[in-house]
Amino acid sequence: MSAADEILDIVDENDQVIGQAPRGEAYARGLCHRIVLVLARDVEGRLFIHRRTPAKLVFPSLYDMFVGGVVGAGESYDEAALREAEEELGVSGLPRPVPLFKFLYADGAGPSWWSAVYEVRCELPVRPQVEEVAWHAFLTEDEVERRLGEWEWVPDGLAAYERLRALRGTDGRQSGRG
Repeated sequence: MSAADEILDIVDENDQVIGQAPRGEAYARGLCHRIVLVLARDVEGRLFIHRRTPAKLVFPSLYDMFVGGVVGAGESYDEAALREAEEELGVSGLPRPVPLFKFLYADGAGPSWWSAVYEVRCELPVRPQVEEVAWHAFLTEDEVERRLGEWEWVPDGLAAYERLRALRGTDGRQSGRG
């Protein structure tokens, strides 16, 4: 089954399921669906940053500070967060990602989707999927901040990162965590 054939729950503006459709149809028709965004940190607290491959259906070749993807039909946000984090990082046995917040992403020009944002600490060596990740590195918060204006970032990930920064204070750094 191709990614375009994966069945997704279609949701309304209140994140209530109103139907199902293949991913390709949901994208083509701009149907509201669900995704997860997982901020992955290494043992030193650095963020996993990657550049998406040119073959990605959405936001090809852009940089992202989150791993994640669509929530399958009947799948919970929590289940999707763990599955997507392990798939994209190329690891198994991650701790369950911690939910941070959820928001309706809409850029005003196209489709929208419900985005559940999580965080996970990955103490395992990563082996990102070559189909998903063209380049990757663990960067400090300061390194990420410096690159925000230099690199082209996926818009929904950037929106989630800005919301996270607002929740944690002006720079997004963790406080009181080791």
